[in-house]
Amino acid sequence: MFDRLDDLLKRFEEITEELNNPDVVQDQSRFRRLMKEQADLSPIVEAYTAYKKAKQTVEDSLMLLEEESDEEMREMAKEELSDAKKQIEELEKELKILLLPKDPNDDKNIVVEIRAGAGGDEAALFASELYRMYVSYAESKRWKTELVSVNENGLGGFKECVFMVTGQGAYSKFKYESGVHRVQRVPETESGGRIHTSTATVAVMPEAEEVDVQVDLNDCRIDVMRASGNGGQCVNTTDSAVRLTHIPTGIVIYSQTEKSQLQNKEKAFRLLRSKLYDMELEKRQNEEAAERRSQIGSGDRSEKIRTYNFPQGRVTEHRIKLTLYRIDSILNGDLDEIIDSLIAADQAAKLAKMNEN
Repeated sequence: MFDRLDDLLKRFEEITEELNNPDVVQDQSRFRRLMKEQADLSPIVEAYTAYKKAKQTVEDSLMLLEEESDEEMREMAKEELSDAKKQIEELEKELKILLLPKDPNDDKNIVVEIRAGAGGDEAALFASELYRMYVSYAESKRWKTELVSVNENGLGGFKECVFMVTGQGAYSKFKYESGVHRVQRVPETESGGRIHTSTATVAVMPEAEEVDVQVDLNDCRIDVMRASGNGGQCVNTTDSAVRLTHIPTGIVIYSQTEKSQLQNKEKAFRLLRSKLYDMELEKRQNEEAAERRSQIGSGDRSEKIRTYNFPQGRVTEHRIKLTLYRIDSILNGDLDEIIDSLIAADQAAKLAKMNEN
């Protein structure tokens, strides 16, 4: 591990030197690539520098204890030694996590699909609440959200909703949201006061760049039509809606949220590339099924991942057996505790797997 850390520290110093070269600044592509590599290495270099400093403190304190006879100085050295040893232990754990292989998609923007499942109108209402929860969460991270398409049920619920999130690290956080979300509550339409269980499925896909996926226009059929729906901000009434059909896969994408046909077409192709990229990722993940099952962020969309229980005011994250009694704040976008706990559990599972090998 430490040989690798020394190599990374050396590489960080090389990048810093290169970035000070005026010729590199002139080449914007190379400059951006080096800046990104430097930003990726910074947390590792900072932790490793602190680790080496703590190791030096241990050596200095031990030497002082051997040579010093003054009791007050010896007590001070013992305290410094104890603190440095604790710091070394914590930094070793941090460095192991920082050296885990990074998901190449973590920095990508994302496409999110929410579909109402079992439960009819109540499931559609729940799907719209999940959409608002994610928009609030994205806003708290200063990420931008764009609605691509929505199919409403007339009661304010969403039968289906597709939106994009643009921002550094969006996939690294949102990828843990893929799966079946379940709600337990008494619907407004229920006269008997019985608790109903409804579901919605969330799919999170990294946005694919054109270099990731090449789409042959000969494989696509584009139909233009008037946007449809129940009105409101999500739907416009111009002849600008685009339906894009990818013939080889049968994927159909409907984009209607922009007033410009060209913008809707562009969004539809962005979504198509992401869907094709996601299909390729899923294929690879199925080939590595055993390893994926050992990880928290498996992205299995048939897996029940979370329950929102209104009568008890609790949210239960089934994958890590975490229960929180603040359903209102969570549905208002306060997802940090859940997502941070999932990331920690995922890292622990990967570390355990690495130690086995």
